[in-house]
Amino acid sequence: MSTTPTAAGAHPAPDTASDTAGATRAEYCVIACAEAWRDSGEVLASPMGTVPGIGARLAKRTFSPGLLLTDGEALLVGLDGTPEGWLPYRQHLAMVTGGRRHVMMGVSQVDRFGNQNISCIGDWAQPTRQLLGVRGAPVNTLNNPTSYWVPRHSTRVFVEKVDMVCGVGYDNAAAAGPSATRYHRIPRVVSDLGVFDFETPDHSMRLASLHPGVTADQVREATGFALTASADVPFTREPSPAELRLIREVIDPDGLRDREVRA
Repeated sequence: MSTTPTAAGAHPAPDTASDTAGATRAEYCVIACAEAWRDSGEVLASPMGTVPGIGARLAKRTFSPGLLLTDGEALLVGLDGTPEGWLPYRQHLAMVTGGRRHVMMGVSQVDRFGNQNISCIGDWAQPTRQLLGVRGAPVNTLNNPTSYWVPRHSTRVFVEKVDMVCGVGYDNAAAAGPSATRYHRIPRVVSDLGVFDFETPDHSMRLASLHPGVTADQVREATGFALTASADVPFTREPSPAELRLIREVIDPDGLRDREVRA
């Protein structure tokens, strides 16, 4: 199966080490998250996590100027975080159910079909660990595009089967029928190792691009299920000098990205 640069948000491997020496792993993750909102038009970008937040602001400053940004609670904010408008919960829900939102959520577990768990680890009747709860994950995944961010890629996160379905994956959406599949879409999963999508015949997870310095074997070893991957997986798109300047000097001068993604 071929991997296309457009779908993966990636390009072939750089020719020399110096081509990528200027960008950190965290900055590649920022670029991969930003690409989730490319050409989105006027939609609400709801990033959850430091790196997705930086990515959304980078996307708005560059290739997706129509994005609306939120503080994650009740306000629309500008590029510098200054409040620009009130977004009460009822209006937020109306935006969600109308599909005019692309959220990038976190995961405690995610499986090969994109089912997400943020509720509990272990059996529901007696879990070994209680987490956030289902929250708005089902509504998000069935009504608007939902991507995921994983700052620590491991077999504990990328599992064969999630302990509880919070965000609905492609297999469960298909089983529920047209009412579930009509607006269901998981554009991408971004981790500290690479970018993943579901552009396969059965909508199982595919390795779409590798962050520089990472091999496909490393990703397979850190994943609890078999991944679809081409023989020549491309590298994640390199940040341009202008994008690096925005990330380092304007959007995240305090380097918070490096606290979420270690070099």
